Amino acid sequence: MGDPLPWESVADGVRLAVRATPNAARDGIDGLAVLADGRAVLKVRVRAVPDKGAANTAVAELLARELGLAKRAVRLTSGATARLKQFRLEAADDAERQRLVARLAEQAGAIS
Repeated sequence: MGDPLPWESVADGVRLAVRATPNAARDGIDGLAVLADGRAVLKVRVRAVPDKGAANTAVAELLARELGLAKRAVRLTSGATARLKQFRLEAADDAERQRLVARLAEQAGAIS
């Protein structure tokens, strides 16, 4: 069995687990990490501060930009006040869902 992945295909898109680092020096995707409990997350950093949802919005916008999605296609589903978050990436059909998974794999790099 391979390394765990932070994304899972679901009926209307892809569910993505993220570990967000707000107040960073730059915005970016920093690859994958495996948490102590064995869950995988996509590491994301944003310059926005964690105040009134600014960092959550910045993470969603970064994901949309890097994955080639419309902003409205990236929704925070849990973790609004936590560092560990779940996002739903909407896909219209199987082909788009497969494209999203391939783009995530490309953006993620190696597990650290």
